[in-house]
Amino acid sequence: MSLKNRITEDMKSAMKAGEKDRLKVVRLILAAVKQVEVDKRVELDDAGVLSVLDKMVKQRRDSVEQFEKGGRDDLAAIEKAEIGVLQTYLPEPLSAAEIAALIDEAIAASGAESMRDMGKVMGLVKAKAAGRVDMGAVSAAVRERLGKRGQSP
Repeated sequence: MSLKNRITEDMKSAMKAGEKDRLKVVRLILAAVKQVEVDKRVELDDAGVLSVLDKMVKQRRDSVEQFEKGGRDDLAAIEKAEIGVLQTYLPEPLSAAEIAALIDEAIAASGAESMRDMGKVMGLVKAKAAGRVDMGAVSAAVRERLGKRGQSP
């Protein structure tokens, strides 16, 4: 069963069970997926749906941060609950060791030697880790590794 079909089935089961909060988030997911499909005029596969989900989680994390800074813990709690529902559809996150191994593998495969090669490395890592890791953290780790390589004689 595709991820999109699973989300649709979850919407039906949430409606039957009367889970209003879960239903709201699942409908938001389906609306976001449909919006991307209409904009791009394509049918999204699982990778595309994961990309949409990843973006939604990132938006909510940013919102939580802003709400907490503004002292709106009630709104932050709602966003955190939505993140919980969204994460049920995302694959298991990668561990720090797995991320490091992916970065090392990408650096070796691309022949990266300095910061100029960061785009190549990030492209390879993103292809294998999409939806399973915060790409901002990966970017910082790649930048650190390539920075060390560029300094060594």
